[in-house]
Amino acid sequence: MNLGEHARLTSRALRNWLVAQIQDSAVVGVLWFVGLSIIKVPWAPLWAILAAFLQFVPHLGPPLGLIGPVLAAALHWRDWLHPTFVLILYAAVVVLDGFLLQPYIMRRTAKVPIWASILAPIALGFLIPFWGVLLAPPLLAIVFAYRAYLAGSGHDG
Repeated sequence: MNLGEHARLTSRALRNWLVAQIQDSAVVGVLWFVGLSIIKVPWAPLWAILAAFLQFVPHLGPPLGLIGPVLAAALHWRDWLHPTFVLILYAAVVVLDGFLLQPYIMRRTAKVPIWASILAPIALGFLIPFWGVLLAPPLLAIVFAYRAYLAGSGHDG
């Protein structure tokens, strides 16, 4: 395998990861929009779009996307009940995304097994705090692209 083939394989794997990330962000945005609309949080479309964009930032993005809807609910209703509903919605979206949607989308689009997309960020997060979690998904896409290439070409790996 020459350098050009390595570059093509790696770029294809990263492109597949990016497609998976965009799909995941879009689904998270839709979940936020539906949930916030049911709760009747002001500016639900804005918060949903913001949550979708912030989904690209591992660990920091989703909590940052929570701030706006919680404040909007608190200021609009001036109670604790509606912001609590937003927090419950956030927990549901994070669990659904982290354990079902993201692993499924990564498996389907980037050919990364569900077990790897759940365990690798945790393991790399311990080995390289912050950066490990940030780099785990694209690295997994590359590793499994090479694994598929080697399995398809008859090489032992």
